[in-house]
Amino acid sequence: MTTALSVRDRHVRRSGPDYAQAFLKLLPHGQAWPKRPLSTLNMTVSGLCDYWGFVDGRAADLLETESDPRTTVELLPDWERNWGLPDPCFPDAKSIAERQKMLVLIMTMLGGQSRDWFKYISALTGHQITIAEWAPFMVGVSEVGDTRYEYDNTGLYRWYLGPPENRYYWYVNSDDAVLEWFRVGTPYSQCGVHPHLKIVTPSPVNCILDRFKPAHTQIVFDYSNLDTNDPMAGTP
Repeated sequence: MTTALSVRDRHVRRSGPDYAQAFLKLLPHGQAWPKRPLSTLNMTVSGLCDYWGFVDGRAADLLETESDPRTTVELLPDWERNWGLPDPCFPDAKSIAERQKMLVLIMTMLGGQSRDWFKYISALTGHQITIAEWAPFMVGVSEVGDTRYEYDNTGLYRWYLGPPENRYYWYVNSDDAVLEWFRVGTPYSQCGVHPHLKIVTPSPVNCILDRFKPAHTQIVFDYSNLDTNDPMAGTP
C-alpha cells in the first residue's frame, strides 16, 4: 500500500508535442477547426507549442540541475560569486567537477578551532600538518618529570616554566615547507633585500590558520625536522 508520504514529488518535464496535444483539445470542434496531423491549424499549434516546450525544459533545468550546487553548470559562476569563490585559502579548481566539489565544501563547512579540524581542513588543500600546544608549568596540576606531550606522537613537552602567555602559542609543523635559497645572478635574489635562506610554508596552510585561529593566539611554525643538508634543496 502506497501512502502519500512515501510518494516523492518531482518535476515533470513537458515537451512541445505535450503542450500541442493539450492545446488542440481545448479548441472548439467542427469543420472550421481541422485537427488532422497535416492541417494548417495542427502545424501552427505545433510550431507555437515548441516554444512552450523549450521554456518548460529550461525551467526544468533550473529546478532539477541548476538549483543544486552539486550539479549546477550554467549558474555555477553565480553560485561561486555568492559564496566568495575562488577563495585564496583554497586551491583553484579548474574543471567543472572540481569547482562543484569546492562549492559544496565551502557551503557545508561548519568550521571549528580544534586541532583535528585544522588538520582536516589543511588536508583538504593537500597539505599535512601536526599541531602542538603549550602551557606554563602549574603547581598542583603539572608533575615534575612527567610532562611529556604525546599528542601526534611528537615526543615534545607540553608543560614549561614560563609566563602564563605560553598557553596562547601553538606550534604548527608542515612536512612540505619549501626552502628558498639566495642565488647569485637570479632576478629573485638581491643583496641587502633577500635573506640567505627563506622557509616558506604552503600558502593555503598559512591562510587557513590565520583566518580561523582563535584571535588571541599566535602561531609558531616549526621547521626543526626539515632536511637542509643538501645546499640545492628547494631550488629549481
